[in-house]
Amino acid sequence: MAPDAKPYRDFSSYLRDLFGCRVHKISLDAGLTCPNRDGTLGTAGCAYCNPRGSGTGASRKGLTITEQIRAAKSYLAGRYKAKKFLAYFQSFTNTYAPLETLRALYAEALNDPDVVGLSIGTRPDCVPDPVLDHLQDLSRTHLVWLEYGLQSAHDGTLRKIRRGHDVACFVDAVKRTRARGLPVCAHVILGLPGESLEHMTATAAFLGRMDIQGVKIHVLYVVRGTLLESWYRQGQYRCLSREEYVRACAAFLAHLPPHVIVQRVTGDPHPEELVAPLWTLEKQQNIAALLTFMAKEGLFQGKFFPLS
Repeated sequence: MAPDAKPYRDFSSYLRDLFGCRVHKISLDAGLTCPNRDGTLGTAGCAYCNPRGSGTGASRKGLTITEQIRAAKSYLAGRYKAKKFLAYFQSFTNTYAPLETLRALYAEALNDPDVVGLSIGTRPDCVPDPVLDHLQDLSRTHLVWLEYGLQSAHDGTLRKIRRGHDVACFVDAVKRTRARGLPVCAHVILGLPGESLEHMTATAAFLGRMDIQGVKIHVLYVVRGTLLESWYRQGQYRCLSREEYVRACAAFLAHLPPHVIVQRVTGDPHPEELVAPLWTLEKQQNIAALLTFMAKEGLFQGKFFPLS
């Protein structure tokens, strides 16, 4: 392992190898919604999600996809020396709209000559075959990733956090997506209510048996205006400490297959929305703590993954 190499397969290196330059994601808000918000499954959202749906709020400000990309490109090129970009449809559920609406949104993003692909954040219960067929068509000329919010491989946890789908739904979505040759990134959350370290590593082991190409690891944090905030203030939920998160994340990575691309190992809470834990705002310190712990314990991605 090179001196500056991470003990896991990181997304930045994958993109640099693929395109030969620094590629950065641009988070986009397409103004879409979610079946857990529009009344199809519910109106309150998942237990940890507030009305912004992990978004930037750019759509409510009237910014088009083109305008959001233009503004982000200028900033990211200056700060990170990025030369190419992935359009990341992040807010809410970005396959949850009529196909013609989605076609127009994706086309607008790909119209920028510096955008080399799409990353579509969505739910596994919101990917009809016609949408996957269209994304397959786009993948012939651009990189296209599907990012599915699994969060946990335990149906009891999914019910508790009010996801509105089960693990079997995720399995089905992955099978249909991979049948079209599209890479899949699974989102998971560490520190969900009622989950132990064994639950979290079991989710990693489950993903190791799935045909996925990437994973995003988030630590659960409490956001204002959520059901989770109520649980937290009533003493029904306790956040992970930084040390607990580091140990859980390291163990999760050690149970993943070595080929899976780790797109991130922590989240980016909005400072004005965050209730707890405040250490989640310290992204670089958190990553440094994870790397230090893994080096000290001799851990690396795939260490506990069965190769046979």
